[in-house]
Amino acid sequence: MKLSAYIEGIGVIGPGLSGWPHAANVLAARTPYAGARTVLPPAAGLPAAERRRTGPVVKTALAVGHEAVAASGRDAATLAAVFAASGGDGQNCHAICETLAGDDRQLSPTRFHNSVHNAPAGYWSIAARARATSNVLCAHDGSFAAGLLESVCQVAVDGMPTLLIAYDTDYPEPLHAARPIADAFGVALVLAPRASTAALARLDVTLTEARATTLGSAELEALRTNNPAARALPLLEALACMDAAGRPASVVVDYLPEMRVQIEVGPPEAAGGRA
Repeated sequence: MKLSAYIEGIGVIGPGLSGWPHAANVLAARTPYAGARTVLPPAAGLPAAERRRTGPVVKTALAVGHEAVAASGRDAATLAAVFAASGGDGQNCHAICETLAGDDRQLSPTRFHNSVHNAPAGYWSIAARARATSNVLCAHDGSFAAGLLESVCQVAVDGMPTLLIAYDTDYPEPLHAARPIADAFGVALVLAPRASTAALARLDVTLTEARATTLGSAELEALRTNNPAARALPLLEALACMDAAGRPASVVVDYLPEMRVQIEVGPPEAAGGRA
């Protein structure tokens, strides 16, 4: 079964990647890749009290979500959302483990609510004043693909634009030794059911047993395999490399051990108004 959707906005942040325009130039080899620690901006849109309580995972999710929505020109408050991550706030998890291993095992309410897997979705609803439904899911290293499948299913079934936000951040030691994610990475896509003047590309999504697409750059390939959210990089590379003629591309991203997700990337059809 094939599911289709149109991309209207993209957001990216990660090691050496600061926003989609910069990431697109790097992925299309127009700009050299210079690896560096991810620079996370403050969690925009949150009141000061909530902003002080946020960790890297919330900052990552909000940064890419705001960028993608702004690029699409849509109202964030009206967009359904799908959040996908293989884990939660690693630094917060580390702090909770330290507390529980000590003599005083009383956890602060802030630590507790930030440990919940849907915390970024809650913060997004506050920051973006989002009133539409949101789903939060986890599929270990296949979390990006799971989020993409859920998003295009919602677009196809409900006929409504949907925001996908996929993100993962690093863990301090000793948790890092068990889950060695090196740095934060996030990607967001605004997906619509029909082509419009804002559409950047069309995606046709199916399941496949083919092997996942790898990247030619050794550094970017290492990033792809190191962070579950960065499994999106082959798709982002295909979007960045689409030439003026709209040359289509086909990529495969990791999902389940025995099954992956194939994405056909092509130009949007000529369209008029918004859907």
